[in-house]
Amino acid sequence: MKINIQFVKMPTSETMYDYTVNKLNKLAKKYEWLINADVFFKAENDPKGKGRICEMELSLNGPRIFASSNEKNYELAVKNTISDIEKQLEKRKSEMKPYM
Repeated sequence: MKINIQFVKMPTSETMYDYTVNKLNKLAKKYEWLINADVFFKAENDPKGKGRICEMELSLNGPRIFASSNEKNYELAVKNTISDIEKQLEKRKSEMKPYM
């Protein structure tokens, strides 16, 4: 799976890059039919203390899968976004029909 990570209006973080790639590689091993992952990290001012946004879009056969999370830190945002993506992938996997 090809992984593209972008940091929007914020400095690049090697730690977050490695953490995200590690999580996505685990997902790619479980679902071998994933083609591409686009990840966007954004920061916005939020009076509630959140404002760390992680958006992921996965390309695969059929419609793309998208999830987003807004949390107080990026690690938690990545974890919640991957969790949402995994739920969608499980649903997609159950709908797939094996061809013989």
